[in-house]
This record gives sequence, C-alpha cells and structure tokens, in this order.
Amino acid sequence: MSTRAETFRAEVVRREQLSSHFVRPVLAGPGLAGFTSTGIPDEWVALTIPGQFQTRYYTVREWDGAELTLDIVVHEHGLVTEWASTDCVGREVTISEPKGSFAMPADAEWLLLVGDLTALPAVARIMETVSVPVTAWVETPDEPIRAYVDRQKSAQVSWSTPPSGVETATADIVTSIDWPPGSGYFWMAGESSQMRAIRKHLMRERQLPTSAYDVMGYWRGGGQKRQPRAVDPGPIWRAGKAAGKSDDEIWADYDSARDDAAREKTT
Repeated sequence: MSTRAETFRAEVVRREQLSSHFVRPVLAGPGLAGFTSTGIPDEWVALTIPGQFQTRYYTVREWDGAELTLDIVVHEHGLVTEWASTDCVGREVTISEPKGSFAMPADAEWLLLVGDLTALPAVARIMETVSVPVTAWVETPDEPIRAYVDRQKSAQVSWSTPPSGVETATADIVTSIDWPPGSGYFWMAGESSQMRAIRKHLMRERQLPTSAYDVMGYWRGGGQKRQPRAVDPGPIWRAGKAAGKSDDEIWADYDSARDDAAREKTT
C-alpha cells in the first residue's frame, strides 16, 4: 500500500462571500485536533469535498488552533466551485496535513509579491508575517478587495484587472516593476503559462539566483482542462463507502485498479 499524507476530517462552521469570485469557508471540529501548522507563510492543504475522491489545493489563510480558514476562488465551473457556491455550512470535508512553499533568505532586505486572485490569501498572510519591507501587486477579475489585507499593509498593495479579453496578465506586471536596490526575495503565484514566462524573465533578464525567488503555477488558463485519470476514482470511492470501507482501504482499491489499468495499457 502506498504511503499517503495524514488527513483530517472537519466541518464547515461558517461561510462568507468575500466578493463575487471569492468565498471563505471556515472549518472546525474535533477532527482537527491533531492539525499542526508548518509555520510557513505560504501554507496549503489538499481539500476533498463531500461526494468526491479527487482533491484540490488551497492556501491556509489562517489557523488559530481551533478553526481553519480557506479562501476559495470560484470560477464558472470546477470540482470545488459548485460546492463552495452553495450553502456548504454543516458539511464535512477532508483536508491533508499542511505543506509550505516560501523560503525567503535570512539576509533579504525587501520582498516583492505578485499574483492574481488565487494568490491573494498567500500574499496577505505573507505580508502579515514577514518583517522586511514588502511591496505587492494583485490582479483581480473585478473589484479590489482592499479590506482583505491588514490595514497597516494595504497601502503597499497595487490592484489591477486584466486587459479586456485577456484572462490574466501578471507577467506584464513583473516586467514593469522598478526593482529596489540590494538583495531581496521575489514571490509569485498564478496562472501556469504566466509563471513560465516570469521564470525566464527572472533568469535571463534579471539574472537572479534561484534562491532569490519562488514562482508557482496555481491554475491553467486558456480553457485547458485537467487530464483525465486512467481510472475514475469516483465510482471506487462511492462503492467503498457503500461497503463500509475505511479511507485507507478505498485508497488501496484505487491503487490496485490504477496498477491493473497500467498493466493493460502495456500489454
């Protein structure tokens, strides 16, 4: 059996509509008793919603030891969008143990943050955590969410919307930045193709060492869909639950079915 990350059961105790594209479910319950933060500002968990077997990843906006806050961007369609767009209070979900993706050098003199709406939870949490001067640029599909960032930090955020007919243009934001002197750290997250363009810019034009930046693709634009899995996990999950199997037993069934499919493909 494969080794998997520890998971926790939690209940949605509150839901808040932060903007037309931004929803905040707050999770709590005895199932989170063993949940421990990594302490890394950009911290994320895998979320599995009711009736699903596949997961999606979301930044931990806040963990106070009892309640876990996740801020979710909702699109026209998606695995979590329909669920988060309804009254999900009282529903049980599963989350994984947290992981972190932020490694600012100890000698950094400043921090630059760039991202679209999907990066905003991490941007806000990072700004509230670090002690060096921070400047941030955030792209949103509609109105700025100024109250989302701590009031003392909000003046350091520049808000923008994508040009007409364009999904996102965060790469253009980066190429127009007037970089501060000295050594610092650059963090960015958003649409994957934009992130690829920025990595090239940082390596070739800015000539930054890899330790000076972290650039992550959170989603894929251009109408691209996720590649289907060789084995659909949904029926296996539903059949396992109907049979009273544990999550580990269902995972084992899925691994076995996936291995069988791989063998059939090679014969």
